[in-house]
Amino acid sequence: MMKLYWSPRSRSFSGLWLMEETGQPYERVLTDISTGAQKTPEFLAVNPMGKVPALKDGDVSIAEASAICAYVADCYPEAKLAPPIGDPRRGKYLQWLFFSPGCIEPAIIQIFTKIDVPTSTAAWGSATQVFDVLDAALEKGPYLLGETFSAADIMIGSGLNFAVRLFKMVPPRPSFDRYIDACAARPAFQRAEKIAAG
Repeated sequence: MMKLYWSPRSRSFSGLWLMEETGQPYERVLTDISTGAQKTPEFLAVNPMGKVPALKDGDVSIAEASAICAYVADCYPEAKLAPPIGDPRRGKYLQWLFFSPGCIEPAIIQIFTKIDVPTSTAAWGSATQVFDVLDAALEKGPYLLGETFSAADIMIGSGLNFAVRLFKMVPPRPSFDRYIDACAARPAFQRAEKIAAG
């Protein structure tokens, strides 16, 4: 059984939502970052970065939310959280799966800290560009791959819910609101919210 290491009020919501979408049993290991639980030798053996979420699957330890999504989606193909290898949608799925940590998170940090980073040196371009590109992609909806929900939506949906609704760091847009509503209507999202709330 997979073990998900998580903490309330953190990026590990994506891991909870992911595991709930699989419909498979898993063990939740509360790693409360507010108490420093992520700095214990036991946890650092799972993720030396001392961050949640992290996942153990037998002898396999995985950190980084997008990597966890990719791994779990491929382990449980019956959950249909990833287009299979050879499916023409696989490339876009991977692009959006890694857009969250590669573009959205740096853009949010740029907005929050008000740091001026030249677009020529910022791997994500600019915060405006990131959210314009995402806006255009979500106009087609309801999900990033059209009618097909995937683990990429878990990453992007979690990030947008966090940035737009919970912490109001990114201004809402009609496409963002529709998308977050579609994600939040999923039963697995709602179960993850209840778990995260305690």
